[in-house]
Amino acid sequence: VSPPQEHLVVTNPMRPWWERYQPVSYKLNSRSGTETEFAAMVERCNKAGVRIYVDAVINHMVGSDRGAGYGIGGCWYNVSTESFSCVPYTAEDFNGPWDCPTGNQGIMNWDDPVQVRNCRLVGLLDLATTLADTRTKIVGYLNKLIRYGVAGIRIDAAKHIWPDDLKAMMGMTEDLPTAHFPANSRMVTFQEVIDWGNSPISNAEYIGSG
Repeated sequence: VSPPQEHLVVTNPMRPWWERYQPVSYKLNSRSGTETEFAAMVERCNKAGVRIYVDAVINHMVGSDRGAGYGIGGCWYNVSTESFSCVPYTAEDFNGPWDCPTGNQGIMNWDDPVQVRNCRLVGLLDLATTLADTRTKIVGYLNKLIRYGVAGIRIDAAKHIWPDDLKAMMGMTEDLPTAHFPANSRMVTFQEVIDWGNSPISNAEYIGSG
């Protein structure tokens, strides 16, 4: 399923697909429905033997050009202060000029692993996943999905997260619930890592976490 977390509402252009990839919070309230409806869908599918995989956007939040406002679920965000009230995130949870070596905090050199992982992908506020507190908030979202019975995730923009950070966060996730899965079952983790074979960032770096 498309990212179920609360996201930005974009009206120009009118409701594009990519608004779902600009998270405002980890509330399960998206253009697809409410948390109650999401939970009911996962439960019904699991009872029918259909497993649910979720597209998880955990590398970033909204774009740096999005000002301030409310997400689709009513949560407040402010780009200038890097505040997301319902997580909550503050500026301390994001990579800043001290982490990203470019002047505008955007990725200028795609062959530089530091820029790719610490700078802003197309202007999206980049989460500092090396920090324990930030990791805890992300893993809290993943564990909420697991408790509802989600069997797996696709990590969006995994290439833009340090492999050791991903491995650490995946190690913090809970086992799948025994109501629908065998004991000690683990969530299936698929990671989006674009590797054409000539980049210093290799998909092999991510094998340990998914």
